Amino acid sequence: MAARQLMRTIGSMLGNAFGKTGLFIGVMVGGISGILVVMILARRFKLIEASNHVSTLIGATLGYLIAAVTAVNNLHTPVIPILCVSLVGIGAVVGSFINRQPT
Repeated sequence: MAARQLMRTIGSMLGNAFGKTGLFIGVMVGGISGILVVMILARRFKLIEASNHVSTLIGATLGYLIAAVTAVNNLHTPVIPILCVSLVGIGAVVGSFINRQPT
């Protein structure tokens, strides 16, 4: 999670130089890059199976995209953006569950 936060922060700082649209694009690129780094580490440490890597990555990315759009549109309250953070993990779990092989 720290790697994802770092990548998102770097993306937002670089994107901020290009205005509000650049900031949003920077956050998206940085966040998705962070998800990719975390997924590679999770696979390397055998926290997820290699067969579930792609579906988990897709689920986490979709969760991040939904969370980012929802959080940006609900900045008037601090509760919704904070709860949106869990959408990345929920998306990863759902993606992994969908591709699960029955035993």
